[in-house]
Amino acid sequence: MTENTSPSRAQPGSVGSNPEAAAMVLQNSGLEAGQAGTRPDAVAPAGGPAPTAAKSQGRLVLERFLRHKGALVGMAMLLFVMLLSFTSIGVGPIPGWWKYNFSEVMPIAEGGPTLSWTGLGDHPFGQDTLGRDYFAMTMRGTQISLIIAFMVGIVSTIVGTIVGAFAGYFRGFTEAVLMRLTDVVITIPLLVVAAVLAAMVSRYGIVVFAIFLGLISWTSLARLVRGEFLSLREKEFVEAAKSVGAGSGRIIFKHILPNTIGVIIVFATLAISSAILLETSLSFLGLGVQPPDTSLGRLINENRSAMTTRPWLFLWPGLFIVTIALAVNFIGDGLRDAFDPRQTRIKQ
Repeated sequence: MTENTSPSRAQPGSVGSNPEAAAMVLQNSGLEAGQAGTRPDAVAPAGGPAPTAAKSQGRLVLERFLRHKGALVGMAMLLFVMLLSFTSIGVGPIPGWWKYNFSEVMPIAEGGPTLSWTGLGDHPFGQDTLGRDYFAMTMRGTQISLIIAFMVGIVSTIVGTIVGAFAGYFRGFTEAVLMRLTDVVITIPLLVVAAVLAAMVSRYGIVVFAIFLGLISWTSLARLVRGEFLSLREKEFVEAAKSVGAGSGRIIFKHILPNTIGVIIVFATLAISSAILLETSLSFLGLGVQPPDTSLGRLINENRSAMTTRPWLFLWPGLFIVTIALAVNFIGDGLRDAFDPRQTRIKQ
């Protein structure tokens, strides 16, 4: 009797006759292979080399970011500023390593900076006109400006992403309402609205102040995210997700949103650096952080009359403002190149 070596026909209801079931089997096999650390098609031939382990998305993002020299420089600059400002004078009840407080008034010795190559001295950034240690005041101003900037960036990014995602995905009435609201907010000058809100809420503390600034800074991101969603919602992977019964929330946040991460990351970093400058402008006008607290912009405002006699009172706050803004922009550039799935060239 001869053995029948012809391939068996697919029975009705089997995987071979059901395209959807076949696709599910292929997908499951790919997931199992991915969990095992190898590609689905990375099968070693007999006597051949072992299959190459597949890299996760997080690993690829990290490698791209670490190859971006500008981002690494920006990260080092920002970490240095944050560590210096928060560890020197401490935070709340936690003391720092610096001996003076930002509100402590002392007799004015020489008044000038004592910073040199050999050490910090008693007053490395000098003293202000009242005799307060300017290094401690600059560190306190840096703390407040960083807190406000990051809170504004986080709030504006969250609001702009949600508004743009819902408007771009649902279209119709939802898009019309959200985009008209966005247009209304855009038509009002940001600095004017920020000045009015700052005059109303700045006395309630920096947290409320930062939240209100974030609630008026989201419009640009909403329009960018909406444009991305209008394009991505027509792609094949969205139609495939709909065909298997995925809900709108899962499609928005699981499938489409990760493909807009480049736009969101760039905006978030720009929002943080812009918030530094916005807070500086408002504090310079006397509408931002209120005494007895201080910020980098307020330090410049309080000492503008001493520009010709004591220029270091402008130098140190201005230097920290520029350093923070540049560092955040460098980091954002690196994160954009690392997260963007369409990025094919890594800056060296």
